[in-house]
Amino acid sequence: MLMSTFQDLHIAEPFISQLAERNITEPSPVQIEAIPAMMEGKDVIAQSQTGTGKTLAYLLPLLQRIDTGKKNPQVLVLAPTQELAMQIVRVAETYGERSGVTVQALIGGAALKRQVEKLKLHPQLAIGTPGRVLELIRMRKLKMHEVRTIVVDEVDQIFRLGAAKDTEEIFKSALRDRQLAFFSATMTGQIRSIAQEWMTEPVTIGIEPDKRIAPTIEHLYFVCEERDKIDTLRRLVRLYEPKSAIVFVNDTDSIAEWTEKLQYVGLTAEPLYGDANKQERAQVLRRFREGQCQLLIATDVAARGLDIEGLPFVFNADPPLDAEHYVHRAGRTGRMGKKGTAVTIITGRERFIIEKFAKQLQIDIREKVMYSGKVHPAGERIRRNQGAGKRQKSKR
Repeated sequence: MLMSTFQDLHIAEPFISQLAERNITEPSPVQIEAIPAMMEGKDVIAQSQTGTGKTLAYLLPLLQRIDTGKKNPQVLVLAPTQELAMQIVRVAETYGERSGVTVQALIGGAALKRQVEKLKLHPQLAIGTPGRVLELIRMRKLKMHEVRTIVVDEVDQIFRLGAAKDTEEIFKSALRDRQLAFFSATMTGQIRSIAQEWMTEPVTIGIEPDKRIAPTIEHLYFVCEERDKIDTLRRLVRLYEPKSAIVFVNDTDSIAEWTEKLQYVGLTAEPLYGDANKQERAQVLRRFREGQCQLLIATDVAARGLDIEGLPFVFNADPPLDAEHYVHRAGRTGRMGKKGTAVTIITGRERFIIEKFAKQLQIDIREKVMYSGKVHPAGERIRRNQGAGKRQKSKR
C-alpha cells in the first residue's frame, strides 16, 4: 500500500501538528521511502533532488527515536558547510523542542571553547562539520559510545571538499552496529563504493536520471559576449524583477568584482563568501532573507545546501563546472513543489556546455533573447526577422 500521510509513516502526533503549522500536510516521495527505513534503524543511501524535504526525511524519525532520558549524544549529523549545518540545527531545534530533545551545533569557524562547554550539557543530537566534530572527538569532548546513528548530508560535497579522511575517522570512532545514512541530490560512484565499505545491506532510495531536477523549474539561457555579461544580468533582473535571486560565479575572486559592478548599475547585491566567519555569513543571509538585498553573489561552495524559502530565481553568471553543479545550483529554486527559474548567461563558445547539461540531465534548457523591453524565444526573433525580410521583398 502506498503510504501517503505522516500518520501512515508512524510519525508521532506532536510532530504532525508542528508540520501542519508550517503547511506541511503530506510527505514528499523521499520522505515516504526514507522515514520507515530510518525509523527501523537500517543503513540508507538516499538520492533525491534538492528541495524535496531530505532534511525532514531523516530528522523526523531520528528525533522520534531519541531517548530523552539519556544525557549523551545519540545522533550525529555531518554537513559540508557551516551554513548548511546551522540550517539543520534550526530545523532540529524547531521540531525537537516540544519533545525535549537537546541539539548542539559543532561547526568550524565558531568558538571551540564555547562548544566544549555546551557539550557538558549532554546534547542528544549533535550537528556539525567533519573537521570540528573530529577535533572534538580527538579531544575526548564528544563521546561517541552512545551515538547510534550518523547521517551525512550532501555526502558527495563532503567528500569532494576533501573531508573524506575526517569523515571516515568519525565512522571508526562510533559503534560497529551504528546506523549510517547518506543523503544527497547527486550520488557518485565513489560515494557508493564508500557506502559498500561502511554500510550493512543499505536501503537504496534513488531517483531516475531524468528526475534529478524538480519539474517545477524552468531552464533558460541567454547568449552574449563575455564583456556584456554584467549588463545582460542587469537587464534580466530589470525585466523579470525577482524579489530575490542567487547569482552564481565560478571563482571566489570574481565575487567582489561582480558585487561591485552590480551595485554600480543600481542593483542591491551582497557577496557570500564560503570562508567568511559564521557571524558574517549569518548577517548577509539574514539581510537577503529579509529582502534588504535582491541579489546574493556566491560560488558553489558558499551556497551549497542553502535553503532560501520561496527563492524564485537562480542566475548562472558563469556556466556550472559540470551537470552535478547545475543540479545543485538550479535546486536552490523550485523547492517543495513551488515554481522557479534557472537562467544561465553564456558566450557563443559556451553553448556546447548547455547542450551537454540538457542531454545529461534530460531536461529542456531553452534559449531566450531580449529585445523591445521583453524576453522572447530565440527562434521567434529569427522568424520575425525573416518575416520582415519577406515583407520588404514583396514591397519591391
